[in-house]
Amino acid sequence: MMRNRLRIFSLVVGAVALATLAAPAFSYEKVFEATYPLPSGGSFSLTNVNGSVHVQGWERNEVSIHAVKRSKTSPADEAQVKIEVEAQAGSVSVHTRYPEAEPVDVTVEYTVRVPARLLLARIQTVNGDVQVRDLEAGGELHTVNGDVEMLNGAGHVSAGTTNGNIRLELAHVGDRRDAMRVETVNGSVMLELAASVGADLEVQSLNGDFQSDLPLEVQAVAGRGEVRARLGRGGVPVVLRTVNGGIRILAARAAV
Repeated sequence: MMRNRLRIFSLVVGAVALATLAAPAFSYEKVFEATYPLPSGGSFSLTNVNGSVHVQGWERNEVSIHAVKRSKTSPADEAQVKIEVEAQAGSVSVHTRYPEAEPVDVTVEYTVRVPARLLLARIQTVNGDVQVRDLEAGGELHTVNGDVEMLNGAGHVSAGTTNGNIRLELAHVGDRRDAMRVETVNGSVMLELAASVGADLEVQSLNGDFQSDLPLEVQAVAGRGEVRARLGRGGVPVVLRTVNGGIRILAARAAV
């Protein structure tokens, strides 16, 4: 009898331990969902602090926002983080407001659908990735601790992070004369371009190499990994920089 009791006790303890291990890292969450009209060619911006941002294009003239706020400690902490949306006739801006008095351990993960052709005025977070997909949209993409990606995209896109990699896949880079800047500190830079794209490149990789799958006309090579080159017939100034990582220009894959 005693042996059976010990066996039952050990099974209960084991079940509790497994349940504890299987428990999610975040205990409290709340979902925010909203849709706003936005014509093609309008502008969209989003600022976040803790959490990744995923933006994807679609053929509707509206913005769909799905955000999940999660807290490790209490629902009171989650409630202190506010999602504010400013919607006007030609623009939608999303702001994530954290309390200034004291920090709270809350993340906000965004999944957003926007018109496929628009201006991304600024997509920004601090701790998390920024990913944009299926958009013909110029703009700025920034984080501090995380990766930045624009996949199946086009337009004059500037991207930056401190601790993370950057990958941009662009069918074209527009015709603006101000420089398109793609910069990280600890990470690699990969820029995939169509063969028809022309650009004037300024490349610097202090502790890494530089490679290009597209033919370049090298105009100058300086110390500390600096290269100036012309891609195609030249055109938009494109600055590619990293400190600890490599830089590579890839040829876009042919559409099937």
